[in-house]
Amino acid sequence: MINLLSYARTRYTAKAYDPARKIPAPQIEQLRALLRLVPSSVNSQPWHFVMASTEAGKARVARATHGPYAYNAPKVLDASHVFVLCTLHTLNDAHIHAVIEQEARDGRYPDLQARQTRLESLLGYADAHRHTRRDVQAWMEKQTYIALGTLLLGAAALELDATPMEGFDNAVLDRELSLPERGLTSTVLVSLGYHSAEDFNAGLPKSRLPAATLFTDI
Repeated sequence: MINLLSYARTRYTAKAYDPARKIPAPQIEQLRALLRLVPSSVNSQPWHFVMASTEAGKARVARATHGPYAYNAPKVLDASHVFVLCTLHTLNDAHIHAVIEQEARDGRYPDLQARQTRLESLLGYADAHRHTRRDVQAWMEKQTYIALGTLLLGAAALELDATPMEGFDNAVLDRELSLPERGLTSTVLVSLGYHSAEDFNAGLPKSRLPAATLFTDI
């Protein structure tokens, strides 16, 4: 039986990578497949993932780690791979219909009425966040962070090191990757690879608040 707690207990945020070590292609394909299978609210899937695996690709991502974010540049440049987790600018009807059409191709609807009911439900949730709550961007970013958590646990299960980063210039990276033209914005970076001997965080004990502080039983 898989012991998920063992991965949660041993994973940590890598602070320095060994640039000579590369992640084997089959493991990267597992992580890409895992990201495609990430759950999201009402299966909205409001994301896109950019993967940098070449030196040139990582250098492009690293352009967003300048000034106050310069400390993150080595984590991008020395890692084996870097994922840019992006979020849609807006949840438009075209994206919603694309989700519905894919669900239909995948055989999720027994008839046209079921498809129409599902479409109305998804549009209802979208409209609630677009027009009533007016929090659609924050709501979509929440879904992207589900992808982040899944990627981190998946990397740990494959015995890979990972570093999630919000410390980068979002505007610079968006321009560099032409994300606005695609209706996207960069949300969080994840470096992946194998830590180096200079990684001070590798030997530090994990620290979390006690369970009594975190849980209430009713």
